[in-house]
Amino acid sequence: MDTGHDRAGEIGEDRKQRLRRRLERLIGIAATEGNALLPLRNGDEIFPAMLESIRSAEHTVDMMTFVYWRGAIAREFAEALADRARAGVRVRLLLDGFGSRLIETDLLEAMDRAGVQVAWFRRPLWLSPLKQNHRCHRKVLVVDEETAYTGGVGIAEEWCGDARDATEWRDTHVRVRGPAVDGIAAAFAQNWAECADVLFDERDRFTGHEPAGDAVVQVVRGSASFGWQDMQTLLRVVLESAQERVRLATAYFAPDPYFVELLCATARRGVEVEILVPGKHTDQRVCRLAGQNHYEALTACGVRIWEYQPTMMHAKIVTVDGVASLVGSTNLNRRSLEHDEEVMLVVLDEDFTATLDGHYDEDTGRSVRIEGRRWSRRPLSQRARELAVVPIRRFL
Repeated sequence: MDTGHDRAGEIGEDRKQRLRRRLERLIGIAATEGNALLPLRNGDEIFPAMLESIRSAEHTVDMMTFVYWRGAIAREFAEALADRARAGVRVRLLLDGFGSRLIETDLLEAMDRAGVQVAWFRRPLWLSPLKQNHRCHRKVLVVDEETAYTGGVGIAEEWCGDARDATEWRDTHVRVRGPAVDGIAAAFAQNWAECADVLFDERDRFTGHEPAGDAVVQVVRGSASFGWQDMQTLLRVVLESAQERVRLATAYFAPDPYFVELLCATARRGVEVEILVPGKHTDQRVCRLAGQNHYEALTACGVRIWEYQPTMMHAKIVTVDGVASLVGSTNLNRRSLEHDEEVMLVVLDEDFTATLDGHYDEDTGRSVRIEGRRWSRRPLSQRARELAVVPIRRFL
């Protein structure tokens, strides 16, 4: 009788149930059972899966993205969406007015001619200065109300490949089947409702979901607001619930003092805390400086910080105690937590979490660890650059 294994299983179930109930009660969103999730790493896995789902659509395709730029992959998505629209599928594409401003005009015209319904979320020229700072950062694809994707990837050449060099960004997306698809679809609907007159039509079948797997999933949506919001609650509950280890990967690390202290408090009570962030290959150097300003305090508390070396680290992942994972669009910066529309999956499943932990191990193997004592002796010029961005950290 393998009592040790049985005991570990019981502990894992207890931790999952405790975290589930805390999140359900404190955020007010019920988790769903019977989900199947497939983690997809980098463009070589992500884009073919998404395109295959689009091309097989029979009823509806709903897609929204923050980034839709240029290049062959942008054209391939536009052609796939246009093809399904010509075939009679209801296709809707929601683009952020700032993040997708570089999309090529001929792609928009081709999709429009094919019947794709394209809407824009808060185009800057139409907005007040306050609204311009609130962007739709969610990445969502829902096909036939049965299959959904979300994560960190944008539609651009930067995400193609397998993170082999600086031209191929590192990211993670997830394919979801089961009841959690409804939560992802609701993230699309919430933003589409702001931008279009028709929220649903006769092609929306509102089908139920048969069990597709064993994973328990909660879908948390973050929206721009004043004061505390759900994404902040989500991270707070996860950090305060962790008992052994919490690992975070984020493209943009610029937390406020509250979350810096929360990370330190988590480490001080004996939890292993690891943070993986971009190294020199970052598209937001100012944000990197804002995060580096906290390295000294965090490493002094025992937090391990890794800077990814091969390319831009764009994934947004948290794993907790080997039993729970967070994957989605939210970064550990004030923009994500306070200003932007975001979506995050909370996955209570050991196998899924083990896969992400394995990816994390591979990523840290290609990273440089920040040594606290050495960092405390960094040049005055580096300290000056860090301090120079402090006045604008709220917008990073």
